[in-house]
Amino acid sequence: MNKRKICVVTGTRAEYGLLYWLMKEIESNDALELQLIVTGMHLSPEFGLTYKEIEKEFHIDKKVEMLLSSDTPIGISKSMGLAQISFAEAYDELKPDIVVVLGDRYEIFSAVNAAMIARIPIAHLHGGETTEGAFDEAIRHSITKMSHLHFTAAQEYRTRVIQLGEHPNRVFNVGGLGIENIKRLKLLSKEEFENSIGFKLAAKNILVTYHPVTLESSSAQKQFQNLLDAIDTLQDTHIIFTKANSDTDGRIINQMIDEYVGKNSDKAIAFTSLGQLRYLSALQYVDVMVGNSSSGIAEAPSFKIATIDIGDRQKGRLKAKSILETKNNTKEIETAFRTIYSTEFQSLLQTTINPYGDGCVSQKIISILKDIKLDNILKKTFYNIEMDIK
Repeated sequence: MNKRKICVVTGTRAEYGLLYWLMKEIESNDALELQLIVTGMHLSPEFGLTYKEIEKEFHIDKKVEMLLSSDTPIGISKSMGLAQISFAEAYDELKPDIVVVLGDRYEIFSAVNAAMIARIPIAHLHGGETTEGAFDEAIRHSITKMSHLHFTAAQEYRTRVIQLGEHPNRVFNVGGLGIENIKRLKLLSKEEFENSIGFKLAAKNILVTYHPVTLESSSAQKQFQNLLDAIDTLQDTHIIFTKANSDTDGRIINQMIDEYVGKNSDKAIAFTSLGQLRYLSALQYVDVMVGNSSSGIAEAPSFKIATIDIGDRQKGRLKAKSILETKNNTKEIETAFRTIYSTEFQSLLQTTINPYGDGCVSQKIISILKDIKLDNILKKTFYNIEMDIK
């Protein structure tokens, strides 16, 4: 019996971390063959050449070069065009039965576009979510409309995918992939973590991950400076920065991080990529995840730590009660820091429940990828929401 070829596409360190256990399950399943295409930031020296970490765990079938040296809108559009050409060639050679993608980034849009034209069934993970402060929102919903199988992180997101016209029998609520990492990875002890980053933790510690907000008119420089100004008011606090992604103006933020750490090396350290193990281990020992990363929404609540979610980048997502939303100005962020360290909020954290499921995700996805019939799966009809959602 021929194995069903499942082609997974990854373009960023965060996304790879979410896909890790799913790829392990595909690899170990007798009925499936894993194909892996690596693209985007994984292949960029500026973002840490993270494909080298992937190669320690998996065979990479294709590397799709696409990142140009520019993070301007023109540069990103050119990158997307280059990526679509290369994905078309990769699919023609690999001939996958299903392409699996996660999320909403522009390189994934190019990968899905090429797969749709090549008439390859597409399985999309984490659809139906909303991020009102980024053009990821439009990309995610566009990917939904091009995809044939949908694996959502919550029932509310499943309902939204169906609202977009996708048939309920192709939309599966499996929960969030990030929680599975927390359950299955053996995280580092405090001493192991400190040794791994070459940095001692203090009485108070914060983890900062801040990405450009692509649909806001104020500059990334001004937004991030507001955050740095608020951080400077903290006493006896160590700061771990993880750098921004390759979105428009990401380089501006990364330069500001380097300058800040250079002036404050006694209390701050920065990483292009901590990697999944060190990142999740860090969440065990910090008091708060600060910024606008989806990890503050999806993973941090499982550690019963606070999240200060700044601005609109994650607006619209389901959020645990451990997450404090704030506008992007220094005074509000300072107030948020005072709140999360208050006795009342610290007590609230102990009863936090992560809304993104129980962490048993990969096996649920595998059972569907393995057994679902692919005959006529490419022919989609628009499902009218007036009909009962089952």
